Amino acid sequence: MNNISKENLENSSTFFSNLKKVISGTGLSRFFGLIRDIATTNLMGASVFHDIFVVVLKIPNLFRRFFAEGAFNQAFIPIYTDYQKSNNLDQTRDFLNAIAGTLLIFLFVFTVLVLIFAPIFIFIFAPGFYFDPIKQNISIDVLRIMFPYLALISLVAFAGGIQNTHQKFSVPAFTPVIFNLCLIVSAIFIAPLYDMPIYVLAWGVLLAGMLQLLIQISPLLSINRLPVPKLDIKNPGLRKFFKLILPAILAGGVIQINLLIDTIFASLLETGSPTWLYVSDRLIQFPMGIFAIAIGTILLPTLSNIDLEKEKNVFIKNIKKGQKFVLFIGIPSLIGLFFCAEDLISTIFYRGEFTELDVFKSSYSLMAFSIGLPFFMLMKVLTPAFFARKDTKTPMYVAFISLILNAFFNYLLAFVLGFGHVGLAIGSSIAALISVLILETILYKQGFIKITNIFNRFNFMILISSLFLIVFLNFYTTNTNFIEFNQIERLFYLSIEILVSIFIYFFIARIINGKSLRTLFN
Repeated sequence: MNNISKENLENSSTFFSNLKKVISGTGLSRFFGLIRDIATTNLMGASVFHDIFVVVLKIPNLFRRFFAEGAFNQAFIPIYTDYQKSNNLDQTRDFLNAIAGTLLIFLFVFTVLVLIFAPIFIFIFAPGFYFDPIKQNISIDVLRIMFPYLALISLVAFAGGIQNTHQKFSVPAFTPVIFNLCLIVSAIFIAPLYDMPIYVLAWGVLLAGMLQLLIQISPLLSINRLPVPKLDIKNPGLRKFFKLILPAILAGGVIQINLLIDTIFASLLETGSPTWLYVSDRLIQFPMGIFAIAIGTILLPTLSNIDLEKEKNVFIKNIKKGQKFVLFIGIPSLIGLFFCAEDLISTIFYRGEFTELDVFKSSYSLMAFSIGLPFFMLMKVLTPAFFARKDTKTPMYVAFISLILNAFFNYLLAFVLGFGHVGLAIGSSIAALISVLILETILYKQGFIKITNIFNRFNFMILISSLFLIVFLNFYTTNTNFIEFNQIERLFYLSIEILVSIFIYFFIARIINGKSLRTLFN
């Protein structure tokens, strides 16, 4: 049984050894994700076809986060952890088989319904496409090709949840690389041979889902936990699962409705808006995926294994550890993305059909998103503190508040004040800030967060290091114009910009508080 011992929980090396595995896999995935986005934007630019591709791809991904990485794992992992602690292998397998059977039936029925009623889903998710006959037809075709990907990737997430509970993080973290490689090959080598490359990319998405599922078989066999789907609605674990998942679905559903609102608003704005938002969001997701999501992935099974009656201090320590790590990485990431927005986008995407105007438009929304980055990251650390205690209702209530705020600010900033796609990014950042403040307040009142002196040496280290970073980047960006450079020059000057920035931030941090820095990365 792969339970985490008390000694390991109290030892920070366990946390960071697992974190390194997830960061390595997600870092590789995000790198290939950037290559994928370069390939697709080079192929189609900020055209109608790319707008359709990124918007329609969000539909299965939205439900993936809804059913899989979101509500499903948040309800599944704490219950499965309890089964692991009981050390009853037969009951554990019965529970896994019951979950697998229920999940398969639901995914099959839901997928068939979406394929049949695809026009309705396009109307809901992208009304701006629905009322254009050409956009509507292409969108419906692409959705019908790609949507079965949801069933495949949901099963992948289920397999990943099992592995994570057993402290096996490498394969789940590496799995998204397969998706990116499939689309890279499709965009570079196959799609250019066809008049409608968007269809090739759609089939590439479906193939990627199949391959991602196949590579889960071996790791599940290695821990003797490969589920055999079985319909067993009377299974006691399944009943507990449904009790937890219903509020988690509502919470996850509200979060995804936030994304839906952004997608709907973007489809109603000028052509190119969905692509500009997608490009900037992809760069935001780089530090999010490598650090915040990685920490959240580790925290949920780790916190779920802690006996709160005996080890509450360990629980608090792990939350604090995750927050400190996120802030140390998130603040300089905010600064870097804000000041280097145009430099990054021009270097990565300015080629092929992606024009100079697209660079400017994307950089503005990237700057807006970057303001909310630390709060996006903190949400990935704070929510496991609730789900690990089987509290799915509190995140649900906070998600509802976030939904209302996001819709209000999106409409106000994008349409009333006329900021367009940039307004959508600002609205999301504001909603994330308020959500984090609410979650922090609740955890403090529950006794899981302790108030410390904000003027402590750790925070002072981040502040001074960040100020030095701002001075350097402000000077560097005002004295370079990446648009005028050729591709080799852009890559050269961006490399210098990034490497010097990292050196300055870590060098100043080490001078001010080297001891805390060593402890943080021990």
